[in-house]
Amino acid sequence: MRARNYFVGAAFALLAAGIGHSALAQDIKIGEINSYSLLPSFTEPYRKGWQLAVGEINASGGINGKKLVVISKDDGGKPADAQTAANELVSSEGVAMLTGTFLSNIGLAVSDFANQKKVFFLAAEPLTDAVTWSKGNKYTFRLRPSNYMQAAMLVEAASKLPAKRWATIAPNYEYGQSAVAVFKKLMAEKRPDIQWVDEQWPPQGKIDAGPVVQAVAQANPEAILNVTFGPDLVKLVREGNTRGLFKGREVVSFLTGEPEYLDPLKDETPEGWIVTGYPWYSIKTPEHDAFLKAYQAKYNDYPRLGSIVGYQTIKAAAAIIAKAGSTDTDKMIAAAEGISMPSPFGEITFRKIDHQSTLGAFVGKTAQKDGKGVMVDASYKKGADYLPSDAEVAKLRPKD
Repeated sequence: MRARNYFVGAAFALLAAGIGHSALAQDIKIGEINSYSLLPSFTEPYRKGWQLAVGEINASGGINGKKLVVISKDDGGKPADAQTAANELVSSEGVAMLTGTFLSNIGLAVSDFANQKKVFFLAAEPLTDAVTWSKGNKYTFRLRPSNYMQAAMLVEAASKLPAKRWATIAPNYEYGQSAVAVFKKLMAEKRPDIQWVDEQWPPQGKIDAGPVVQAVAQANPEAILNVTFGPDLVKLVREGNTRGLFKGREVVSFLTGEPEYLDPLKDETPEGWIVTGYPWYSIKTPEHDAFLKAYQAKYNDYPRLGSIVGYQTIKAAAAIIAKAGSTDTDKMIAAAEGISMPSPFGEITFRKIDHQSTLGAFVGKTAQKDGKGVMVDASYKKGADYLPSDAEVAKLRPKD
């Protein structure tokens, strides 16, 4: 009797385990990788954004009736760790696709992994043009507007400045190098009279602002292109203000209008810089109003650009899987090429030719209000309006 009860109990236990496993198998799992410990000013709002998206998706029935689960890992700002995380997510967790990454060199590392392992990768933030062009592959798509797109937006305003003598300050790694190169190229096309009189390449996250500011001042440029961000930007601005570097000089700056990087400047915010950014407080559209209301209701906080990126990354991933009707990689690629979807900034499309989304950016000027940095005179630039022709892209991107 005891033996029979034992086996009956064991059978029920196995049956229950099977049912549980079957239920779990219905979940759609997405792997997410980012530099949470290295860059919390961006990645914490980014995490809140994608968590909001997951909640909304599951509350509305999931993806084709299946619950969405995001499994997240921290890459610590190291490409090798990002690839290890990607491998664990794919081989151990069985995720349907990979998403995320912030730094451009890490984005390229995960893209290379995706290409080798034939895994779908939706790059959220890395901005280097190489992600979709020179090192692009069939498995990698990108959400954020690239360096080329943001440079083209900034050059539109910068080329109208009277300044002829320019200097650059940029972090010495893939993102900074890519941003400076494409800005110079696009500026030369509109202003062949420009002269580049100095370049400063501080290590990312370790700027020694004093010598950098001194070197630029000695070159005596009329305008400066800045690509530093985060704590490096704060140090540069503080030292530049102290030494009068920005007085009487035009400054054009990637990303500085994003709250993650503008807010810490507080009353040290320089006025009149031409920047890309996210003036969440002055965007008046139904799409953004809905996102803002939901974000503030959930977190009792205002969004940063990272919030938008995290939110739209997971929304895009869900839209792609829903359209594919499957988590088969080839079917998701086919679904993603040319897919259009709503976003807090309006409708966006992932282009078939290079897998770049047409999400745009805001361009405006820095100012101070009540002792805080803000963006003024901001206007939204649609990403599709700042991309090269298909013929040019075909030359830039290897054939899959």
